[in-house]
Amino acid sequence: MYDSESIPSRSMLVLFTFFVWFALPATAATDARVSESYGRLPLQFEANRGQTHKDVRFLSRGAGYSLYLTASEAVLVLSKPNADSTRDARAERPDAKAQTNPVALRMSLVGAARKPQVSGLDELPGKANYFIGKDRSKWRTNVPTYAKVHYREVYPGIDLVYYGNQRQLEYDFVIAPGVNPKKIVLGFQGANELEINAQGELVLHTAGGDIRQHKPVIYQEIDGIRREIDGGYVRQGANRVCFQLAAYDTARPLIIDPLVLSYSTYLGGGAGDWGNGIAVDAAGNAYVTGYTASSDFPTTAGTFQPNFGGGAGAFVTKLNPTGTALVYSTYLFGNGGGGNGIAVDADGNAYVAGGGFVAKLDPTGAVLVYSKFFDGSGNGIAVDADRNGYVTGQTDSPNFPTTIGAFQTTFAGGDAFVMKVDPTGSSLVYSTYLGGSGAEWGYAIAVDSGGNAYVTGITFSTDFPTTAGAFQPAGSSGAFVTKLDPAGSALVYSTYLGNGAQGRGIAVDGDGNAYVTGVTDSADFPTTAGAYQATYGGTQAGSGGDAFVTKLDPAGSALVYSTYLGGNGSDWGNGIAVDAAGNAYVTGTTSWITFPTTPDAFQPHSHGGSGVNGTDAFFTKLNPSGSALVYSTYLGGTDLDAGLGIAVDASGNAYVTGGTNSTDFPTTAGAYQAALHGVVCCRRPASDGFVVKFFDNTPLPPPPPPTGTGTTRSEESAATEIGFWTSYGAETGTFSGGSIVASNVAASTAMFTFTGTAVSWIGVKCNVCGIAAVSIDGGVPATVNTAGPNASGSLTSESVFSASGLAASNHTILITVTGMSSSGGAYVAVDAFDVTGGSATSPLLPPVVLPPPPVVVPPLPPILGL
Repeated sequence: MYDSESIPSRSMLVLFTFFVWFALPATAATDARVSESYGRLPLQFEANRGQTHKDVRFLSRGAGYSLYLTASEAVLVLSKPNADSTRDARAERPDAKAQTNPVALRMSLVGAARKPQVSGLDELPGKANYFIGKDRSKWRTNVPTYAKVHYREVYPGIDLVYYGNQRQLEYDFVIAPGVNPKKIVLGFQGANELEINAQGELVLHTAGGDIRQHKPVIYQEIDGIRREIDGGYVRQGANRVCFQLAAYDTARPLIIDPLVLSYSTYLGGGAGDWGNGIAVDAAGNAYVTGYTASSDFPTTAGTFQPNFGGGAGAFVTKLNPTGTALVYSTYLFGNGGGGNGIAVDADGNAYVAGGGFVAKLDPTGAVLVYSKFFDGSGNGIAVDADRNGYVTGQTDSPNFPTTIGAFQTTFAGGDAFVMKVDPTGSSLVYSTYLGGSGAEWGYAIAVDSGGNAYVTGITFSTDFPTTAGAFQPAGSSGAFVTKLDPAGSALVYSTYLGNGAQGRGIAVDGDGNAYVTGVTDSADFPTTAGAYQATYGGTQAGSGGDAFVTKLDPAGSALVYSTYLGGNGSDWGNGIAVDAAGNAYVTGTTSWITFPTTPDAFQPHSHGGSGVNGTDAFFTKLNPSGSALVYSTYLGGTDLDAGLGIAVDASGNAYVTGGTNSTDFPTTAGAYQAALHGVVCCRRPASDGFVVKFFDNTPLPPPPPPTGTGTTRSEESAATEIGFWTSYGAETGTFSGGSIVASNVAASTAMFTFTGTAVSWIGVKCNVCGIAAVSIDGGVPATVNTAGPNASGSLTSESVFSASGLAASNHTILITVTGMSSSGGAYVAVDAFDVTGGSATSPLLPPVVLPPPPVVVPPLPPILGL
């Protein structure tokens, strides 16, 4: 969690890490458009140079909170937003939001040293400046900031380190060999109640919202093998907590991985409901579709169909980025068929496929842009940059609509199908059967930037259409993977994939590799050397098979990797997504206690027991080579839980939906629906849907240093964005790495640290782009006008600023949105940075001096001891 150079040396250290995050009330959705990169940012602890109460050593601020670290305690002040502060964050300055009702929570160490040595660690390149009032003597400039704060010897042999990111505060206790961790006692003031919940979390109930401290996930690495150490919180009276640990090797460090649960909510009414598909937009809103039989399913006023139509059907729900509120929610028809798949375009239109229909909803959920009904079931849907919808599913109809020139216009008997619908829904671009003389089902579909459609499902035909040179051109019954050309007239490739398997989910990366998940009950399913799990695990009597994850090359002729994923019970992979780095994200269902998890898992053990009387969902992240688990966890309560759909955003956050009958499914404080609404029937409650977001808090890797006089490119993800930024992808234009971040909120900044003698900022010039201020190493800012003729949809990136002749050392470039413009818009976009190791000379642009934004520092509440 931190390098050994940061802490004064001791012979051996044992590290305990405790995660803390605080959930504000539902109105905290005002910060929904803050870039996910901001959430991955380290906390900036400012040294106190007179900008606050003299007892404070370090302070930190974020959206809705302020943190003050004194010698004896940590004071967390929550600011509860006003109910009317729900406007688009891009339309106003972040400091313009009125805050009321501050709530102070204090945490102290009972019996600890009264005046421990407190110091900052890992100084950050940014400085804090305070220009308050007209009295210059009270201004504070160049205040140093740090990533960590270190308390030495809070108890004999025990140090304390605070650190974290803009989403959560974390703290470590560093314990010397032979020192008893039971010395540590935390005391709290300002909480109405302390609770240790069923998940082992410490929940502090306050008037400003619940604050949760994650159950410690503790393990040791012994001879390369991770060994989990059991531990947890123990209450000592009404306001105190200590720690209890199982036996451990005190000569070895304990490690915590940084992937955490961001939000988790039920979604449903009194009858049976579940989520089948999920998508996410650039702002982090989650779009969910599924099945509902509930007359009281949660909907919002003004939507397409806010009232129950008298029969079971589909629903479409849009959740805000914090999972605390519905942006909109609507029933969608009542023909008995649920929604099975969902996709979203860059404008926020939702595309839904379900039982006998495909439909498109406008961004408000109020208008049905189009709907088409057919004889069959739409199981999967995707959308391209031109807003064409791609649907796959199954039909038993010889009269299913096909188009002239399509690959297969003749019904062969219970076939899969693939159709492409134009943006208005007025015509089929193409529509084709896909199958042999047996039965087929198309379960999932993806589309690449060239308009090629990738389909997976199951076939029972020996004559399923395949292509020469495909990985497995012959088979009898099993999964299939088919790639159709943009016209739907020919197969680019088509292959069987194993025997006794079915493909349930598919995704495609920027290079055209297809990622497939599903289930197989075969011990000879094709796997690859070095894969995470090369051997079939479903050996338990009654097992329904193992999940699998397979990556096919762009030609469909070879496996890049292929692995089983499961224990010795029944494991099904139901959905898959892939990020820009090639990590595969999988969700599904497991019915046994041996499903593989990682030591840092949110839920390392099954809560549902074994067999059909208790199943859990799972969420797994595989590394790009398919050789190891990055993260894997159970997800569920003590009844039936199933993961059915998954999506991933540009920052690597995963969104999972499914269904649960569990009254104790894990939810987060402030979540939209904290309790199961399903009415008990037939010995168990009716199911509700669920929506879960896993926040990837993995630290961003440092940019690679240039070699010699060469130039190295770092994408926008290597920068630290502070303020309000949004990610944009291929729907907006053509960019290095496929995406950019942009902001039009004054004082939002992007900071990039590099080693070299020259740097170029690769940005965008457009008809709504504005003026930025750019500085190198804290020097006088230069103005950069990024206005240009191009409009969204046809943007391309270019160098908008460069500096050279720098010393061959570390430097920081800071890009600030000024809010000024010559185009009528104020957007500033960051695509990449080119760093050169050689030397040359060129002057910076003429300087501009910007007025500093007003800074309001709340007074520190009185410091009281326990």
